[in-house]
Amino acid sequence: MFKDIHYNEYTREFMEQLPKGAFLTVKDGESINTMTIGWGNIGVIWNKPIITVAVRYSRHTYHLINQSNEFTLSIPLKGQLKKELGYCGTKSGRDVDKFKECGLSAIKGNMVETPVIGECDLFYECKIVYKQTMEPALLDTTIDEKYYSNHDYHVLYYGEIVSAYIKEK
Repeated sequence: MFKDIHYNEYTREFMEQLPKGAFLTVKDGESINTMTIGWGNIGVIWNKPIITVAVRYSRHTYHLINQSNEFTLSIPLKGQLKKELGYCGTKSGRDVDKFKECGLSAIKGNMVETPVIGECDLFYECKIVYKQTMEPALLDTTIDEKYYSNHDYHVLYYGEIVSAYIKEK
């Protein structure tokens, strides 16, 4: 069902889909939540393959990710799940079970406890190796004014990619 890949084998496809949305999933104990992200990076830091994601303090995911210290990314590559990406980007896991409401399946990860979303095509499992709180005073003022007028800043999470795979056709 899944084929292991080198972490950068589908970087172009990942980066093309990211602005359209991808699912960031976290698990803390029995609590599982997914949210839509549209920003992130993939590359090499400390001689490790790293995905960097940004989570705002106000998000339910923020509390879960700090307890779990891992996350998964599930990326739809065939134009599917637009409605689900929209829903998971506007509803809070504090109030609803997004998996149930969207009919998403949580598939056990290979190397982490956090599941991936079975309806997607490309998957990354990450263990957090560094967290960086944004320092507003160091942020370009035009970015600050455009994205943080309410002062709801992000924490950046650097996740070492411990497993990458794609759904086999």
